[in-house]
Amino acid sequence: MRQPSEQLKMSILRTFHQRKLEISEIVGAIDVSANNKQVLDKLQVERERGITVKAQSVSVLYQFKGEEYILNLIDTPGHVDFSYEVTRSLRACQGVLLLVDANQGVQAQTVSNFYQAFANNLEIIPVINKIDLPNANPDAVREQLYSLFELDPGKVLLISAKLGTGVKQLLDAVVQLIPPPPSAAPNADLALFLFDSWFDRYKGAINLVQVKSGIVYNASNIVSCKTGKEYSVKSVGVITPETVECTALYSGQVGYIICNMRSTKEAVIGDTFHLKGKPVPPLLEIAAAKPMLFAGFYPFNAGEYKDLRAAIDKLCINDNSVTLSDESSPALGYGWRIGFLGVLHMEVFSQRLEQEYEAEVLITAPSVPYRLIIKGEGNKKKYGKEITVSNPANWLERMNVEEYQEPIVHATMITPVEYLSPILELCNDRRGEQISILNLDQTRLNMQFIFPLNEIATDFFDELKSRSSGFASLDYEDAGYRASDLVKLDIHLNGNPIGELSSIVHVSKIKTKAKYLVGKMKDELPRQQFAIAIQAMVGSKVFAREDVKALRKDVTAKCYGGDISRKMKLLKNQAEGKRKMKKVGNIQIAKETFVNILTNKR
Repeated sequence: MRQPSEQLKMSILRTFHQRKLEISEIVGAIDVSANNKQVLDKLQVERERGITVKAQSVSVLYQFKGEEYILNLIDTPGHVDFSYEVTRSLRACQGVLLLVDANQGVQAQTVSNFYQAFANNLEIIPVINKIDLPNANPDAVREQLYSLFELDPGKVLLISAKLGTGVKQLLDAVVQLIPPPPSAAPNADLALFLFDSWFDRYKGAINLVQVKSGIVYNASNIVSCKTGKEYSVKSVGVITPETVECTALYSGQVGYIICNMRSTKEAVIGDTFHLKGKPVPPLLEIAAAKPMLFAGFYPFNAGEYKDLRAAIDKLCINDNSVTLSDESSPALGYGWRIGFLGVLHMEVFSQRLEQEYEAEVLITAPSVPYRLIIKGEGNKKKYGKEITVSNPANWLERMNVEEYQEPIVHATMITPVEYLSPILELCNDRRGEQISILNLDQTRLNMQFIFPLNEIATDFFDELKSRSSGFASLDYEDAGYRASDLVKLDIHLNGNPIGELSSIVHVSKIKTKAKYLVGKMKDELPRQQFAIAIQAMVGSKVFAREDVKALRKDVTAKCYGGDISRKMKLLKNQAEGKRKMKKVGNIQIAKETFVNILTNKR
């Protein structure tokens, strides 16, 4: 590998992998070929869904005016469910490229990413891509960038990653405008900043680091500031985008280190590593991701519990935004309560478990974390002044609670003007509170709303795309908690509650949710020898009911003619037998029934 140039070493944040692919081709990091598609989408789920879910880093050499520069590029996801990837990547950067589609214009997540970069005092280079498309309107997008961010239209770069138009000028601007990492003295003590990691079944944890100062070599002995554990470096290298081993990483570079780190809990994002015997203060702190919704994960077979736990632990080192705690259920057995940043995040996590570790999981209905303000001195001693509940099984009744609070979010939606009416209808249906609706230009609107998190955490994004023909975009951020009238909705079978199907709902949604659940249960529950009453209840009040009729045997089939009293006697005996059976009989719900109900399969 060519030695790194000392003139300039920089890190820049990037957002769309297509642009980075074009850069990699221009600088010679990969061959120019029609087969070079989704080079940085290394996960199977990324290639199948056509989205980026995991930040990827690439280091390339670039010549500018006869001098060589190292460009450390980080490709980050755009979807709001993977915003933690952007947050931690920004901490290792000196500048960003704010990429906007010339056809679609500014999206909601573009607004969020801009303000994150702005808050971190990073140099921002606005770029409009896909100018080669027939419907591209760069002038309108320039107007949007100026209206939203006050970015000078004359400084906005125009490129086409597909054709390579303007990409070289973009790289020149990166070298000229984005500052290098702060320089350190050649003999400064080693300080490594850990901002990503993943697990390899043969090598253990592989850590992606930025060298803030000093030089790290093979066989260096390093110590973690977070855990205090000591490690021996087995290998160092860079990603180009393939991993290339080298002898050392120098100050300002981004690369990987492999050491004897075997536990998934030892790789703490935001950690600082230093040489043994030469401690340095921690460089940065990256706040842990705050889960927006929780779901129960259970193995299909009890014998797969240990294997599934190992798979989840390994995947957690690659996705540090999830939280994990143990959970158990009488019907489903032992499992885990896992916190995610959104529904897509949960779906991708479960898909990766299946594809990368061949693990089958049952996922319960997702719920959001609620806050309960406890009343009564006795209850406060038992539970504390307030508790956070994400599992309906831990819900406390009104007699013990002073106030229920639900999480709310500040949502930003950007949509074409013609879809305003159906989107407003959707927002009102989801208990949204309008903050503002502003015109970005003559054709697009910026809509600001406050929503209860549980109203948008599941299918709101899909419904928004449906009502806007795919043109609207959504981004949201935590806005705290507010008081709300919440209840626990239970499903009863012949008077016996089924805890796995309980849910927390707002009083305005009780009837709708109750009718859906009992209807779904009736479709999935097999018939028994006796009738089954399916009831959706809040406390002792029934809000919806369906009945599954009993299987009947024709006990009068052997009666040919004769007196009617003979048939009536047989039917009476049959009814009496079914009444006795109903008193002593248990309804056995197969695990497949839970699977179909909880995964919305018919």
